[in-house]
Amino acid sequence: MDKIGVVSVSWRRQGVDEVARFTIPANKRPKVMREIATRANLQEVVYLATCNRVEVVYVGNRSSSPSVCRPHIYTAITGQTPTPGESERAMTAWVGEGAVEHVFHVAAGLDSAMVGETEIRGQIRDSLQLSRSLNLVGPRLAWVFEEAAKTARRIHGTTKIGKGKVSLAEVAILRARERLAETPSALGVVGVSPMTERCAKKLALEGIQIIVFNRSLERAAELADRVGGVARPLTALGEGTDEIEVVVTATAAPEPVITLADLERLAARSPSGRPPLIIDMANPPDVAAADAITAGVERIDINDIVDQGREHSEQRADAAADARAMVDRALEDLRDRLVDKALSPMLVAMQQKYQETTRIALERLFRKDLSTLSEDDREAVARWARVLARRLAHVPLVGMRSIVRDKGLDVATTFLADVDEFLGAEFQRRLSEEDSPQLASGEGDTELDTERVTL
Repeated sequence: MDKIGVVSVSWRRQGVDEVARFTIPANKRPKVMREIATRANLQEVVYLATCNRVEVVYVGNRSSSPSVCRPHIYTAITGQTPTPGESERAMTAWVGEGAVEHVFHVAAGLDSAMVGETEIRGQIRDSLQLSRSLNLVGPRLAWVFEEAAKTARRIHGTTKIGKGKVSLAEVAILRARERLAETPSALGVVGVSPMTERCAKKLALEGIQIIVFNRSLERAAELADRVGGVARPLTALGEGTDEIEVVVTATAAPEPVITLADLERLAARSPSGRPPLIIDMANPPDVAAADAITAGVERIDINDIVDQGREHSEQRADAAADARAMVDRALEDLRDRLVDKALSPMLVAMQQKYQETTRIALERLFRKDLSTLSEDDREAVARWARVLARRLAHVPLVGMRSIVRDKGLDVATTFLADVDEFLGAEFQRRLSEEDSPQLASGEGDTELDTERVTL
């Protein structure tokens, strides 16, 4: 796990404005992700962006420390060279087991604005799919995200962390439902994204008419078909005979897509005569705050939604604690499996050497001290010796696990090599001592005299 790292910008640590600054437009992500991999000399890269976080998860090499990678990632995303300390202030970094733990928390919704939300799963899946299409995902990150997804499913299946309103979309649905209950009318949905689709599906089931607006009319029509609504080009927002009291918007555009003119048309045609409600879940925002004030519309942005999400998160504190404990146990199990996998070749080699040493020693005994044993007795002794050799080979396992965890695989390998050399030399010395009287009388075992036996 020591080569896995994460560089993160989060609403909790840096704020949503910084998240927006590091959010790469969808059409530019392939190019920027390749640049991240090239600049920082990374083997694997996954870029995850949501309305409240940006995560760059990577696999590097021995020199890929956060101090080395972070400035390169900063430059690739922003196009600017950071001043001393700037990338450290803007981006939080984890490496090794800490990075893997962070990925597990993110996948389970434990680090989300709405603790326990499940939309993150689809966002991670889409991010992995993009990285795979760019050949930027290998076995390590695929394995980390697979294990994180398994743990997330267990958490949501066995705790109450997923109960109630557990996503930003759910908060948006609640606000839209309250307003539409006062003034029944259509819901305008701007953009085709997981959050807008979730809002549209949920409210469509409650009998609310859905009108989907998008720059691509074809994509708008696809979503409209799925929710039983109608599709319009984005330029038609606020025009025609559509009576829209609430607009939910969440695009990946780098700048506002709903203009002042759009807002003024919506305000003029509001069914209730009140300022229409704009729920802006995009980051960067789809509606400029100044334009909303000028047009006299009510605008709820991602900061407002996150604040309301915090209230729900506090209510799920106990479930979150249980979930974090499950992550800890999953990481402990993962760590043991990794250690066993790393130790397995060394333990197999050790066992083979024990068996070979046992074979040589038995041959010597059967030629000399135990030469009078019958074939059955010899087989019984040999069988007992082989079992003992296997058991002795497993004795170091617990201690070697601790060495690998605390000091790394290289230290464990060096330790075993030193033990091998010492025991081999000691075994050879004892053989030589036993043979020396016989050598003086010309009866030595010349094969063993010239052969170096190692454990």
